[in-house]
Amino acid sequence: MKSKSFAFSNLRDPRRTLAGIACAWLALSGGTVFAETAAAPATSVAPAVASPQGYTVTLKQLGRNYPMTLRGVDSTDSVSFNVRADSIVTGAKLNLQYSYSPALLAELSQINVLINDEVAASLPLPKDKAGQPQQQTIEIPAHLITEFNRLSLQFIGHYTMSCEDPQHTSLWAKINNSTNLSLDISPLALPNDLSILPLPFFDRRDALPLNLPFVFAASPDNTTLEAAGALSSWFGALASYRGARFSSTFNQIPASGNAVVLLSGPGELQLDGVSLPAAKGPSINIMTNPNDPNGKLLLITGRDSAEVKRAATALVLGSQALSGNSVVIDSLAVVQPRKPYDAPNWLPTDRKVKLGELLPEQQFNVSGYNPGDIVVPLNFPPDLFTWRDDGAPLDLKYRYTPQEKSNNSSFIISFNEALIQSQSLPSEEKLDSSVLSSLKANNGNLEREANVRLPLNSVALQSRLQLRYMFDYIKQGECRDIIIDNMRGSIDPESTLDLTGYDHFIAMPNLGVFKDAGFPFTRMADLSETAVVLPDHPGIAELNAFLTVLGRFGQSTGYPAVGVQVIEADKVAGAADKDLLVFASGNNQPLLSLWADRLPAYDANGQQKFHLSDLPMRVRDWFSPDPEANLRKTKLAMAFSGGARSTYLTGFESPLKSGRSVVVIAGGGPDGLADATNALIGGEDYNQSVQGSLVVVRDKAVEALVADEDYYVGNLGTIKYLQWLMSRHVLWVLVLTGLGVVVLSGLAYLALRARANKRLGD
Repeated sequence: MKSKSFAFSNLRDPRRTLAGIACAWLALSGGTVFAETAAAPATSVAPAVASPQGYTVTLKQLGRNYPMTLRGVDSTDSVSFNVRADSIVTGAKLNLQYSYSPALLAELSQINVLINDEVAASLPLPKDKAGQPQQQTIEIPAHLITEFNRLSLQFIGHYTMSCEDPQHTSLWAKINNSTNLSLDISPLALPNDLSILPLPFFDRRDALPLNLPFVFAASPDNTTLEAAGALSSWFGALASYRGARFSSTFNQIPASGNAVVLLSGPGELQLDGVSLPAAKGPSINIMTNPNDPNGKLLLITGRDSAEVKRAATALVLGSQALSGNSVVIDSLAVVQPRKPYDAPNWLPTDRKVKLGELLPEQQFNVSGYNPGDIVVPLNFPPDLFTWRDDGAPLDLKYRYTPQEKSNNSSFIISFNEALIQSQSLPSEEKLDSSVLSSLKANNGNLEREANVRLPLNSVALQSRLQLRYMFDYIKQGECRDIIIDNMRGSIDPESTLDLTGYDHFIAMPNLGVFKDAGFPFTRMADLSETAVVLPDHPGIAELNAFLTVLGRFGQSTGYPAVGVQVIEADKVAGAADKDLLVFASGNNQPLLSLWADRLPAYDANGQQKFHLSDLPMRVRDWFSPDPEANLRKTKLAMAFSGGARSTYLTGFESPLKSGRSVVVIAGGGPDGLADATNALIGGEDYNQSVQGSLVVVRDKAVEALVADEDYYVGNLGTIKYLQWLMSRHVLWVLVLTGLGVVVLSGLAYLALRARANKRLGD
């Protein structure tokens, strides 16, 4: 991992630091919040008075992709939700959408709504409304909501007044995942202190997508844009699954909220009529938004753009070390350079990875008869070469509590919903005496191992390993059935997944891996082998697209793009040994004319040219596990005049150096670039995904036109490369084999003839 060492001068008294962000939450219970400023002793900070604001999130947005199904006499399911550090909850409502079994007894059955294990409401289940969708709005007391929260839905069900089966099929309730939670909030002013970064610009408590504006004094130069790209990719990495979008303005501070400001100049700095202190070097400051007492500005300043970039690099790599409201970066030195494929978010391929590195240890422990899946996220590098591969070795160690008697208890290993292996969990009566004696030494737990292989052919880059315990429930008979919560299972965090045997090799161009992982640009997590080619005079649309796409790269790698290079078209020859990301809007990108013969889509002089294949005509919207079966090479070249300019994404091999890639994001106009970046981010509103080598975007419609793959990136061992090459050209192998037989036969004939002549001559 690449790290940097740096020193900084704190322009504020180091003793005056934030005591802790948690103190802000004293306001929730009526406490007084104290903060210190540079000019005065600690004083009370009251929440700012503002009109009530709020937002609504659904259970699906909180992670429930499917409805909650609650079964049995007592069943509970939960989701977590958090509240931003700069907000105070003044009210909350739960719009609950649910249904329940018609067999339930209304007098004994109910659904309880709990916030942090405190009952907020108890809903009766009347007979006349059973078996049909119901909706209830529940007022939740604000004092129950804290910084980190858990919303639980508990189902209590009974179907008879006499003895009942606690697992009877009539005991059920379903909670629709469109159930939504509405929070009314009031803003809370946070102190101007760098130690709370990335707050308030990004708050990990916030489940909503990040929307963050960038402010420039004027049209920024390339070095300033490189600093902005490092910052947007850092925020994109922090936002992670939430997603992030970035906007930009020139010399205009937002009317409300937070923003990142990049300024440079030798003297006093001016922005939107506000005077800022002159930079004394690469500086990082945090100050209150002059237009909003509850908003903050993150100022990245310097005497020139190089100092701005140095300050931005120090921030994204060492924000944890900063404190005070202003610092100057005195030095910044590279300690260790990055290596290919070492992105923090990707599984390493140079060593075995422990499952404990991918999930917190407590999430490997479960309880109950049917506790649900332990889901381990697996983010694979996009170019793993899996040809003729048996799968990645998974060495799994797990423990469980044996039941006295059972017939069907099992441990199930699944990969992306596909069953890999099911292992029985023997009960005590099926264990021999030596194993039973070892149970006492292991606190009643039985340790076992499973060695399986995960098939990686055409696997999704963001995959899931699902581990599930299912304990057999043995019925004891009428009036004797009772559920005892003594079933436990655990996965050893020392279990390993091994990808060390895989090479990196992939056919290109492939817009699918570009969309999902930013590949091939993210091969180096810091984008040190990437050059971004912007138009000569980029406008707001180009800057927004640039910042948002780099934020997407950061989301993929988990690392800021501190090595990216920004250039114009006339400097592209100096970046021949880099992968090129080209932005265009209308006809403002000269490279589109220069490389017109390589582009499958081209727009010039009022005429639009496209290469087409039969990819849009496929009967079914599915893709084969065999990548070659998905190819749809160009079969038609078409040009036409008139009509609106098209927005498209395309990829091809760099004309400057073989093995290097070019991806072009071209908008028919400024709005087209926004459509293209939205298509890369994706979502439920888009009818297709980005794939192939040419994609046309029309508003929210995404159409793949061509799937050419005509060059390769990566390396294979000599023997494996020859084997792979021969498998792709069987006819040539047969011809060469025939020629080889003829040549060898001729040589053998000549050798034997020479030997015979020699013997006869003697």
